Amino acid sequence: MNQFKPGDTIKLGLVVFALFFGAGNMIFPPLVGQQAGTAAWMTIAGFLLTGVGLPFLGVVAVARSGDQLSDLAGKAHPLFGIVFTVAVYLSIGPLFGIPRTATVAFEIAASPFVSASYENLTLMLFTILFFGVTAWLALTPNKIVDRIGKILTPILLVIVATIVIIGILKPAGVSGPPQAEYLTNPFASGFIKGYLTMDAIAALVFGIIVINAIKAKGITDRKVITKLTMKSGFIAVTGLSLVYIGLAYLGMTSRTVAPDAENGGIILAKLAYELMGTNGQLLLGAAVLLACLTTSVGLVSACATFFSMTFPKISYKWVVLVISIFSTFIANIGLTQLISITLPILIGIYPLAIVLICLSFFHSLFKGYPFVYLFALAGAGVIGFFDMLKEFGIIIAPVTRILTYLPLYEEGIGWIVPAILLAVVGYIYGLTTHTKRRQAPRQ
Repeated sequence: MNQFKPGDTIKLGLVVFALFFGAGNMIFPPLVGQQAGTAAWMTIAGFLLTGVGLPFLGVVAVARSGDQLSDLAGKAHPLFGIVFTVAVYLSIGPLFGIPRTATVAFEIAASPFVSASYENLTLMLFTILFFGVTAWLALTPNKIVDRIGKILTPILLVIVATIVIIGILKPAGVSGPPQAEYLTNPFASGFIKGYLTMDAIAALVFGIIVINAIKAKGITDRKVITKLTMKSGFIAVTGLSLVYIGLAYLGMTSRTVAPDAENGGIILAKLAYELMGTNGQLLLGAAVLLACLTTSVGLVSACATFFSMTFPKISYKWVVLVISIFSTFIANIGLTQLISITLPILIGIYPLAIVLICLSFFHSLFKGYPFVYLFALAGAGVIGFFDMLKEFGIIIAPVTRILTYLPLYEEGIGWIVPAILLAVVGYIYGLTTHTKRRQAPRQ
């Protein structure tokens, strides 16, 4: 049996970092920092919980449960395992996650240098080239770890570190008072904004890449795979935390440079020019392009692996090509529009993902009763569904009045208490059913 060397663990940790550090990771911390102002540190604490802590737990949960997300989701019910897995892969993949990598890269790396009259045409050409390169890199998944771990990630880290250090040594401005929801609930607001990174559900998708990379070394023992996943994941989340804090600080100092910015991409672009001129914009553009490209490759590879395994008649190669072409079309909607559509969907999906991840770590404690998963997921799913409708502007007044009585509902996380209570109900029901089956007389 081949063994992972320390260097292999570090390389895999850098790969996990690069897979997560993509579109949302670059643009959301600066926006959170700008809007939260002096409350940014409390806000970023909530942001780190969903943007770093949950992704780490997600990758480990998949490694402990099996080889992929369907193994984890199937603990509730085989049908839920299929439906939820497909929904996650579509949302993190060709519908939202993958197209967003290209739009963020364009917003920061290309848009500042393009005339507004040619922006749509340039976006189309950029996305065609971007996803062409993505497809080429993803067509040989066995080489992804080497390409990203040895080449792209170190370059990316150096560039991002340079920008953050210059921003700290030569701040563009000072932070102001918190705005909007950050004024009253900074921690909860940061918690919700962490959804936008999509990393908790991305973790459920990327888990298969990490597991396959470990298995490629000849390691098949589940405990060893889980241990190595935790080590590499710790390296990744440490790097992510430091980068998030640095980018949030840059955002705190950006109000005079990029007042009332629509998204974090605009903030970063203007900050880079303010701090280092045109060279700064080029450096930032290179960092964002690398970050988004590595995430795009990882997502396309993971989605293609899943769909080619689920539908064996369709080859991995063709799925890669179809996803890349479809994502090219979706990306041309534009960044701001994609974000406005993505957040409501994530508000509906995230509670399910969080419950699933958390319960997986207590699986043995409640004896793996499927009813615990089903009841808890039902509680979180129903509340999440109505939260999603509210975010889309669809408000059902009678339901909303009832939901306002839930603890933490105003903070946007009203699903937590129902999920916990129904998990307890599910355990009691499962225990009762199991006891009755044991006591039933044999025929």
